[in-house]
Amino acid sequence: MPFAYSILDLSPIPEGGSAAIALRNSRDLAQHAEEWGYSRYWVAEHHNMTGNASSATAVLIGYIAEGTKAIRVGSGGIMLPNHAPLVIAEQFGTLASLYPGRIELGLGRAPGTDQMTAQALRRDLQGSDHEFAQDVQELQQYFAPDQAGQRVRAIPGVGLELPIWILGSSLYGAQLAAEYGLPYAFASHFAPDYLQEAIKTYRTYFRPSAQLKKPYAIFGVNVIAADTDEEAQYLFTTLQQHYTRARRNTRGQLPPPIADIDAFWEPHEKAGVMRSLACSVVGSPKTIRNGLQRLLEISGADEFLLAGQIFDHAARLRSFQIAAEVIRSLESEVLARTS
Repeated sequence: MPFAYSILDLSPIPEGGSAAIALRNSRDLAQHAEEWGYSRYWVAEHHNMTGNASSATAVLIGYIAEGTKAIRVGSGGIMLPNHAPLVIAEQFGTLASLYPGRIELGLGRAPGTDQMTAQALRRDLQGSDHEFAQDVQELQQYFAPDQAGQRVRAIPGVGLELPIWILGSSLYGAQLAAEYGLPYAFASHFAPDYLQEAIKTYRTYFRPSAQLKKPYAIFGVNVIAADTDEEAQYLFTTLQQHYTRARRNTRGQLPPPIADIDAFWEPHEKAGVMRSLACSVVGSPKTIRNGLQRLLEISGADEFLLAGQIFDHAARLRSFQIAAEVIRSLESEVLARTS
């Protein structure tokens, strides 16, 4: 069976750069990803973050879909409690009408921002898990075939049966995806603690649905690849700084790499950041190969969802190119052993 591999993009804004640069870089990366055999290209909803340009997620998906030909494009994800389900159904119904067979809708329940910004988004901060589950069902109904007597419709949207994914970083998302018979994506690229348990829970309790007959799980991995281990570790300091700044509540644009990361953070910060980034593979092609193979075996998932926030765009392109080459070589090796 082929190894599927995809990209999760936060449209990082490099220090000294602009949102316009970040958005153009995202489309350029998606165009290359299509050439390199990536299955899907997802962008994530974040608000009031000076280092990310993907706040208008549906608009960005349209921009990327227009600039590519066949790769599936979607959200990883839309933070559904920030929105009325009808509005999301109309937005993604429009995208699916313009780019049929290519649009996917990944749903999360986190705010994707701070509390004050969440209030500005009209988000109900007291929203419950039950309300999220109801909103998912409401979305499914908007994409279902038109029913007699149905008074509220998503136009475009009705009858398109758009693929919906559940995203999560805890067991709740795994349980909901299993109950509804939906594909599941685990955010192990920043919250790796429950990876194995979440995938196991999802597979154990999965119920077949009209959308999906058997469970399908993908998991997030940070991949920072370069021609040498030393170069990759240097590039990785960008993400390490970024996560450290988040803990200090001093977020900003994506910083350039530095020569001595230990001079930047305190020991307790290092411990916390490296725990969050435990599902990361950093190094040369050989190191990336060994790391991805190990994580695939540990996770029990079906697909890699690769993230990679690298300051220099050319280095970022090279990293994702190396990752694709490594995964294809792993696939060839497995096929050779089983043939």
